[in-house]
Amino acid sequence: MNESEKYAHDAIITWVWSGFCDPDEVQEMVGDILEDGVDEAKLRAFVAPEFARKRSAEKGWPAETDCDRLDAAFADLSDDGIVALHNAGVTIADGINDVAEVLDSLGRDGIHGYCFYHAQDIERAIAGGGLSIAFGDVNEDPRNSAEVARAIQRVLERHGFGVQWDGDVGTRLSIPQFDWKRRLIDIPDE
Repeated sequence: MNESEKYAHDAIITWVWSGFCDPDEVQEMVGDILEDGVDEAKLRAFVAPEFARKRSAEKGWPAETDCDRLDAAFADLSDDGIVALHNAGVTIADGINDVAEVLDSLGRDGIHGYCFYHAQDIERAIAGGGLSIAFGDVNEDPRNSAEVARAIQRVLERHGFGVQWDGDVGTRLSIPQFDWKRRLIDIPDE
């Protein structure tokens, strides 16, 4: 396997195990990353067995995973006026743009903060590197951003996560012990 094929192969694994993509979406994304010297048919043929492997693994997962608890925590944060986004783009800048789109759509009434993680964070979490969560005040006030971070930390801890944060608004929250297991929903067997 050459370097380009390894990159594409690893990307497919991440997309499948992220739990955010169905087989058709992964097939579409494969087309976006193809480079010269890559065996497209071989890569596309890898998608279905990887989904099957994930479905099989899911049978042994606990009834409630860290991803389930994170979903519940993000729902609580949203109820508390903090926009909480899953899989918000690929970078922090993308995530901030996604937050801005939500604020444009919902307005700012009752919303004082935001948090999110992005695709690179998911990739690290799948690899066992924990999960980082970006945060901020919707008005970009550092004092308020610190309070938003503390509120997020409290909610995450209430949902059973060990959260690390050094108190610096320029540093993201970290859940170092995060076992990424996001179930696929309504994905038919291939």
